[in-house]
Amino acid sequence: MPFRESSRFAIAPMIDWTDRHCRFFHRQLTRRAKLFTEMIVDEAVLHGDLERLLGHDATEHPVALQLGGSNPDKLDRAIRLARDFGYDEINLNVGCPSDRVQSGTFGACLMRDPALVGECLAAMVGAAGETPVTVKCRLGVDEQDIEEALDALADAAVSAGVAGLWVHARKAWLDGLSPKENREIPPLDYDRVHRLKARLGPMFVGLNGGLKTLDRALGEAQDLNGVMLGRAAYQTPDILIGVDAAFYDEVESEFDYGALIEAMVAYTARHVAAGGKVGKVARHMTGLFSGRPGARRWRQVLSEGASRPGASPDLIREAFGHVRLEPASAAA
Repeated sequence: MPFRESSRFAIAPMIDWTDRHCRFFHRQLTRRAKLFTEMIVDEAVLHGDLERLLGHDATEHPVALQLGGSNPDKLDRAIRLARDFGYDEINLNVGCPSDRVQSGTFGACLMRDPALVGECLAAMVGAAGETPVTVKCRLGVDEQDIEEALDALADAAVSAGVAGLWVHARKAWLDGLSPKENREIPPLDYDRVHRLKARLGPMFVGLNGGLKTLDRALGEAQDLNGVMLGRAAYQTPDILIGVDAAFYDEVESEFDYGALIEAMVAYTARHVAAGGKVGKVARHMTGLFSGRPGARRWRQVLSEGASRPGASPDLIREAFGHVRLEPASAAA
């Protein structure tokens, strides 16, 4: 699927959340949305277990690899190692505000050095071959003026030859706010992202940050090339069932939850057979059925059962047995 078409709707990269098990689960809910890995640091790729870090199920496509780093040579080498894994997009993180990212001088703090970002992206574009390279950034950090900061970063990215920019429509306050607070407290400014799109013309610009419903996402997408949902997609994954019809013009049909459960049981069985634990998969599924009768019991059975020694993939079927597939409401 071409980069632009596959990027109309994406699920944001989220550290500790969007691992390969989460992505397989999300792919059962939407065939077309673009999935993203967690941010993987270039040093980890250069010195770590590539299959563990970069391996993914063939059904995950279209899927993007997000890298963290600030050294052009290391990013170049990391991408050359990653190319055989066949990702559909490679993205540089210039938006994460966590302490461990700042200590490595990458993530959101790179907003202060657009020239270095440009060098990193140029190296990535050169190493990636035909694979599109993108950047995910904030509006700015700390006391930066968001007009100047975002334009400077965007200009460096465009000059480097990127295929597009994903913009989290908030500043990051690296001095004074925790990573969690940085996802909630800095005010959203969608208009700034729309102004960037108007300025860049044909360049792909996608919006991330605070989008909680498909209707709101569709509204913001009218003048942009793509939208990206993060916490809403993870915490209430049923929302993803409507993505293919809303963003890719597919005919909407009744979703087969039974088939979903069987697919996840089979996937979990393969994971357990390879030495894994049920909880590594089940933890990503607890938000399913939010608002439906039995949702609380579904969460309880999965959370408590998966932590027991010797937990079986059949636990997912057991939990599903408590759910009544009636129209969702706030009462469950």
